[in-house]
Amino acid sequence: MEKMLEQFLKPGLLLVAVFIPGIGYGFGGARRWISLGSTTFQPTELLKLTFVMYLATWVEKRGSAIKDAAYGFAPFVASLGIVAVLVMLQPDLGTMTVVALISIIIYFVAGAPLKHLLWMMGGGSILTFLVIQMSDYRSARFTVFLNPNLDPQGIGYHINQALLAIGSGGVLGLGLGHSRQKYNFLPEVTGDSIFAIIAEELGFILSVGLIALFLALMFRGFSIAQHAPDTFGKLLATGITSWFVLQAFVNIGAMVGILPLTGIPLPFVSYGSSALAVSLLAAGILINISRQTKT
Repeated sequence: MEKMLEQFLKPGLLLVAVFIPGIGYGFGGARRWISLGSTTFQPTELLKLTFVMYLATWVEKRGSAIKDAAYGFAPFVASLGIVAVLVMLQPDLGTMTVVALISIIIYFVAGAPLKHLLWMMGGGSILTFLVIQMSDYRSARFTVFLNPNLDPQGIGYHINQALLAIGSGGVLGLGLGHSRQKYNFLPEVTGDSIFAIIAEELGFILSVGLIALFLALMFRGFSIAQHAPDTFGKLLATGITSWFVLQAFVNIGAMVGILPLTGIPLPFVSYGSSALAVSLLAAGILINISRQTKT
């Protein structure tokens, strides 16, 4: 298992490569990609899987020691902090949030005490506030999240167009391929905003059906974790399932206006070779754990 883990952790070093001139590729003020000739690769997508595997292995080896502040909580926060710093330098607040939440879920499923959660909630709230305040752009986006009508033609344009697309779909939608917003109105129509287009073309009923599929994935994934043959399998299945569900929640929540826009893709639906390839790899691992379950 250790050899396999090393093979998965090595690509995590690619996270640093995005900062190397000639290798890293920037777009829209963010530097999150590695140029591979005619295509690009986003290391943070692979990071989600490798870090989940690392934490599952680390927590399993620590055992009951994770309940100790010095031998459990401190190393956990340190490892998460290193990853968070590298991700935020890109910058990618959405991915950092998802990775942090996945990590916390794995940590507490393994048996960490409630006081550690309270410490992280306090520290995380302060850190999030500081990260938002350190950037005028992030601060403005958060302000627009609180009031989307504040700057409808500026920084609030994206969320307003997304809400317009969703509202235009009604109950049954405009029909497959008949979206109006995807024609130079709504940004990232095949990426972050794909749910808004689905709602516009297919309507409320099928949009709820898509959400139901993610809920079914959640129940099945946690069932696999519950019946996994060992602790590593349990934690790995928990992490992968949490990843899919949290990312779907963040993406859809942003499109309907209950969360700030983060640029997080919708798993298995948004266009993106890096995200889709790693998500399918993670799904394959989850299926493999399912084949080894006790029931």
